[in-house]
Amino acid sequence: MVVRLPCVKLLLLDGHSLAYRAFFALPAENFSTSTGQNTNAVYGFTAMLINVLRDEAPTHVGVAFDISRKTFRAAEYPEYKAGRSATPTEFSGQLPLLREVLDALRIRHVGIEGFEADDVIATLTHRAVEQGHEVVICTGDRDAFQLVSDKVTLLYPVRGVSEVWRMDPAAVTEKYLVPPERYSDLAALVGESSDNLPGVPGVGPKTAAKWLGQYGDLAGVVAHVDEIKGKAGENLREHLDGVLRNRRLNRLVDDLELPLSVDDLERQSWDREEVHQVFDGLEFRVLRERLFQTFEVEKDEVEGGFDLEGEVFTADDLVVRFGDGAEGRRVPHGVVVVVANAGGAVDVTNVTTFGAVNTD
Repeated sequence: MVVRLPCVKLLLLDGHSLAYRAFFALPAENFSTSTGQNTNAVYGFTAMLINVLRDEAPTHVGVAFDISRKTFRAAEYPEYKAGRSATPTEFSGQLPLLREVLDALRIRHVGIEGFEADDVIATLTHRAVEQGHEVVICTGDRDAFQLVSDKVTLLYPVRGVSEVWRMDPAAVTEKYLVPPERYSDLAALVGESSDNLPGVPGVGPKTAAKWLGQYGDLAGVVAHVDEIKGKAGENLREHLDGVLRNRRLNRLVDDLELPLSVDDLERQSWDREEVHQVFDGLEFRVLRERLFQTFEVEKDEVEGGFDLEGEVFTADDLVVRFGDGAEGRRVPHGVVVVVANAGGAVDVTNVTTFGAVNTD
């Protein structure tokens, strides 16, 4: 006998990264409540979430958040992400609202102190792949390209949150000239400006990809560093410590202790009343309509139902069961058939009147 296990498709989203992109993509003056609460980040993230849920149809879904900038990476390299401006209060004030949306939709979210959202995503991805599951990651952090594989696809937003690249191993290799498992080696050599990790001067993606192709990986490049000729080779030897530091910092941690498992991320039906309350507070009328129209299956359904037992009666059965009128008079007996439809309304579909006759 062949036992087929249910197919699991896990969708993981970087809540901080995607909401931050939405914050700058959507003008705040067009997305605020009547009380003055900015909602552009929440609106953009929620709109993208609806699209991804519709397009990917995952069985499991989770959202990861950054807790703070105080991570083990910043502890090792204080300049890590130092070039970034301070987080606008108009953005950070929307994060609790975003979590309210996720709670109403029954979508689990998690962040771990000292680590980044991508580390949470890497850990859940690693566990899901070990279990043979398919994973779709949605994040604006390029470090996540290292997670792409035959089992893992990455959706990378390139224009706000409205346009995304679908990155599988072939797409990563085509764009960066190295396979996903070598992406972090490439980034260590060329640097990552968004994280304030400087690369080797004069070494771009093509040169770095050539070295990695020739020597296999970064360890191979380091082992043959004295053989690399020209100015690029000199710069590599001079900045080798920085390259190795970059590699330590850009490698995603995939073995965190998390308060939830992949199984805990199974999609749940949301509470429509709670969704109404949250969306009313955010004044997301159009977005709420779109949510309900997109996911008709999430509408309230009658739960539990009932069991119906019955028998077919003949006229004689009715006389025996319900009795007979005196002197042959007909005694009407009513039978009512009631049906409850999916929306919970009650409909009387048939009323039949029987006349029991004394046949003596």
